[in-house]
Order: sequence, then structure tokens, then C-alpha cells
Amino acid sequence: MIRVVLDANVLVSAALARDPAAPSVRAFGALLDGRIEAVGCPALLGEIAAVLGRDRIRRYLSVNEARRFVTDLAGVMALAADPPKPYPAVCRDSGDDYLVALARAAVVDALVTGDRDLLELEDIGVAVITPRELVERLADAP
Repeated sequence: MIRVVLDANVLVSAALARDPAAPSVRAFGALLDGRIEAVGCPALLGEIAAVLGRDRIRRYLSVNEARRFVTDLAGVMALAADPPKPYPAVCRDSGDDYLVALARAAVVDALVTGDRDLLELEDIGVAVITPRELVERLADAP
């Protein structure tokens, strides 16, 4: 089983996607069916809840659906404590530093994201891959 941190952008995309073949949806499906273990923390769940709580999301997802998604997500993730501050400054966007700290602390195989800034990082102690790359790895797994 692959152990990962799924970035909020991947999970929000999965919540809003209409295409079951979308890589974010397939990554989320792998979490639900036990092919991956996703590590989360309160800060990550809070970020997802904040994004899904935005007014402009209402045309795609009701408030109740958004709350249910976050609650259900918390139930299937391996929840860890928020990484201790200060986070190592490795990202151009300091708001993403907690994800790298979480991935390092949880000793995951990969941080899965669609964020180019994160994808361009090198030598941070954890692989950073796209949802599509995760899906490809799962397809190649025995």
C-alpha cells in the first residue's frame, strides 16, 4: 500500500469533479477502497473545509454536501497532529510548508498535489507527484 499526503487541491478537485476518470477522483477512490493510505491533519481538513465553504462553490456542492465530504474524509484518513511550527521554509508559498512538514513527519511515500510550486521542489525528503502519477503507480502495482 502506498502511503501519501493528498494536498487540499487534489481533494477539493475530487469533491467537485463530474468525471469519474479524473485523476483526483481516481486518487480519492484509491483511498476509499484501501489501495492507498492518506495521512491528514486538522490544518489540512480545515483548508479543505474553508475552500468547500466558499460561496462560489455552492453551485457545485451544497453546504451540507461539503460538510459531509470533510467529515467522511476525516473518517478514512490516517489523522496525525498538525506538524509543529515553525514549518521549514521550503515552498515559494509559505502556506504550503505545513504539507511538506506533514509529509516528512508522517514518513509518506509521496505528497500528491496539482500545485506547480510544490511539484517543482527538489530534495525535500519526500517525493512530490501529481494525481495522475499516483494513478499510474497504482496501475503498475502488483
